[in-house]
Amino acid sequence: VIRHRDVRTSYYGVIDKFRLQVSEQSQRKALGKKDIIATLLPSAKEQQQQKEEEEKRIKEHLSESVFFEQTLCQPENRTASSGPSLLTVFLGIVCVAALMLPTLGEMESLVPLYLHLSVNQKLVAAYVLG
Repeated sequence: VIRHRDVRTSYYGVIDKFRLQVSEQSQRKALGKKDIIATLLPSAKEQQQQKEEEEKRIKEHLSESVFFEQTLCQPENRTASSGPSLLTVFLGIVCVAALMLPTLGEMESLVPLYLHLSVNQKLVAAYVLG
C-alpha cells in the first residue's frame, strides 16, 4: 500500500513512478521488474476537466515503460509426470532389498558371505529409503 500524505492542488497531475523488482530471496540478482505509474487526481468535479490530459500522459508513459524484463528465468519445456520417476522407484527397491539382506556376523544364512552388509551400509539404505 502506497499512500500520498501531502495532498495539495498543486500536485494534481504530477506523475510518480514506482519500480517493483522481483528477485529470489537468497540472491540479489533481479528476475524482473515493472514500473508502475501513479498520478494524483483531483476530486470528481475537477477530474472531468483534467481527465483527457491525464489519459494522454499515462498512455505516453505506458508506451515507454518496460512491462516485465526477464533476465534469469527462461520458459522450460517440462513434461507433466503423474508419479515418481523410474530412478526413484528403482532406488527404493534396492534399499528395501539391502535392508532384507543379512548383517555381517550372521552365520546361519543361505545367502553368500559377500552379500552380507554391515550395520553402516544398512543405516545408509534406511536413510535413503526414509
